[in-house]
Amino acid sequence: MLKTVRRPRTFAARLDSRPSSTPIARHLLRAYLSALPFGERYSDIAELLLTELFANAVQHSDAPDDRLVEIRFALIGNRLRLEVHDAGTGRPALHPTTPTDEHGRGLHLVNELAERWGCCPRAGGVGKFVWTLIAPAPTPARLSVLAV
Repeated sequence: MLKTVRRPRTFAARLDSRPSSTPIARHLLRAYLSALPFGERYSDIAELLLTELFANAVQHSDAPDDRLVEIRFALIGNRLRLEVHDAGTGRPALHPTTPTDEHGRGLHLVNELAERWGCCPRAGGVGKFVWTLIAPAPTPARLSVLAV
């Protein structure tokens, strides 16, 4: 009997490293998810986390302005993997915040909403990528059973 190996469906794109590219990244993610069965089960959390990771790559990178930010999406099993690659040397870290802080909560959202996340050096040694795994939200039918 032949065993069928299912490869993850992947997508990658490179965008300009500027804040105006963030909506483009979200649009590409929505298009990717719309082509997946049950892609809507990832959309709310995935868009929020991609926005945070992309904004961090643009805002905090020490890479030259002409470097691009790469986004990658893959469905692995029933988990959505998001990656944001940049050429910067810094690594993301959670920092304590206070109720009056206007910034610095993005990674806290990632930490709370993602199943797992991390940061790895890029192949070739230039820069890094931040990745996150997102579990699907329960289906509406399952939500009603959980509410009982």
